[in-house]
Formats: sequence, C-alpha cells, structure tokens
Amino acid sequence: MEQEISAIIKPEDLLALQQSKELILIDASAGNLSKERYMQSHLDDALYVDMNTQLADIKPKVSDGGRHPLPTPAQFAETLAGLGISATSHVIIYDDKNGSNAAARFWWMLKAAGHKKVQVLDGGFDAAVKAGFPVNSTMVTPVKTDPYHFENWLLPLAHVYEVENSAKENNMLVIDVRSAERFNGEHEPIDPVAGHIPGAINIPFSTNLNTSGGFLSPQELKEKYTAAFGNIKPENIIVHCGSGVTACHTLLALTSAGIKIPKLYVGSWSEWSAEERPIVVKDTDQTK
Repeated sequence: MEQEISAIIKPEDLLALQQSKELILIDASAGNLSKERYMQSHLDDALYVDMNTQLADIKPKVSDGGRHPLPTPAQFAETLAGLGISATSHVIIYDDKNGSNAAARFWWMLKAAGHKKVQVLDGGFDAAVKAGFPVNSTMVTPVKTDPYHFENWLLPLAHVYEVENSAKENNMLVIDVRSAERFNGEHEPIDPVAGHIPGAINIPFSTNLNTSGGFLSPQELKEKYTAAFGNIKPENIIVHCGSGVTACHTLLALTSAGIKIPKLYVGSWSEWSAEERPIVVKDTDQTK
C-alpha cells in the first residue's frame, strides 16, 4: 500500500525532488497582476494556474454560489488534463501568500478529486527562493495528458441551507477563517456587506502560521484545533471564508495535523451576504 505523503512540503524537500519526472510544480498565485508576476519570475518549470478561470466557475450573480464557485468535476478534469496532471503525478503547489490563497484551494480540489500525491509548499514562493530554488521568467507550456477521470467531489461540502441550520444546532460548529476585523464587521474590503454568520466562531487562517510565515507544526495545529472543536466531530463542522478559497488553508492545516477534513462552504460570506439573511456585527444581530 502506498504511503500517504504529508500535505505540506518544506522548501528543502522540494529542492531534493527537482529532477523527479513525476513532479509537476504549480504556481497558483492569485490577484489582478498574478499572471504578470508569474511572467516576470516563477520557480523553475512551474506551470501557471488561474484562480478565476481554472479553479472556479464564476457566475453572473454572487448569490449563485459566491465569488468563486467550484467548477464541475468535468471542467476540473479537463483543466488537470490540460496541465499534464495524471493520477500518478506528484503535484506541488505554491503561491505568493504562504499557501493561504489559491494554492490551498487547488490542493483541496485535487484531494476532492481523489488525487493522492499533492502537497502545498510551506512558505510559498519566497521560502523556495530563500532556500535556493532556481527561478526564471520562461513561460512553461504544459504537455497535455489523457483525461483525468473522476465524477464527483469526494470531500464534504456544505450548502448554504445547511449552514443556516447548523448555526442553530449545539452539536454543529461553523468556523469563519477571515480576519477578526472582517468577522466583527469592522472592515470589509471585498464584499458589500460586513459582519458574520450568526452562531459562527472566528479562527483566522493566519493563526495557522508562525512568525516566519510558515505553518505551525502538526502537533501545534492539532492542539490548537482539538481545543477549539471540543467534543464536536469534524463531520459536524463547516469551514468558510469570504469566497471558499482561504478556508482551504485551514482545511490544509487540519490535514497536516492529522484531523479529518470538515465540510467546506464554498459560497462562504460572499454568497451568504448577497441575499436577505441574518448577519451579526460586533455581537449585535442585524438583518440586511
């Protein structure tokens, strides 16, 4: 039986794998100028993946699944084939935000597709450069492979209606991984409405990292989340963020800690706040 690999890989371990024929390195940095930054400098042999067009199926209305709805399994399978990713590929993903952005999202999607050998680079692009991994500005063209076969997302997902019901149940837990300022409704830089889902608790994804920008150790993460979860089982926990991207950072951290992956609410705050649903601002119930 093939041994399970760790969800997070250190830069020095990536260096040792640089010549592996199975390795497919992915730059999943996101943002308005992400493609331009990739063209200027990326890790040697890294392919570029676009958050908005390859890792999401954005709809005309935010109320229809949030800002970054998942593509269909068929769409994602086509993306994987186009990147040359097969079932035996060893995929290592990085971004320019310590794995907190699209790198973790792409990791979750591959795991949900049943892919075995996928890891996120600890510390992202900067850590790899510091460790001596070569960089260049050469556009890498993927070698397309046979269709990637999977029919359904294999990791648990939560629908908005389940989130509504979960917030009212004592044996359920909804975790919002956005910053405390966004959670409290003090600052909302992206979505038009500020606040959080009633009954949700706030564990910012940034608390998964140490002062150097790398992930906490598996033991530290396990202690942190075991205390936060109490007696609530992972299958009764829903994790969300603004649009279902940085929530995957926490799901990645939980996997590193050896904790079963909870449900991901992909629509997250962007979908929840797009319609007439109750919200909380600074511990005061308000209705939009």
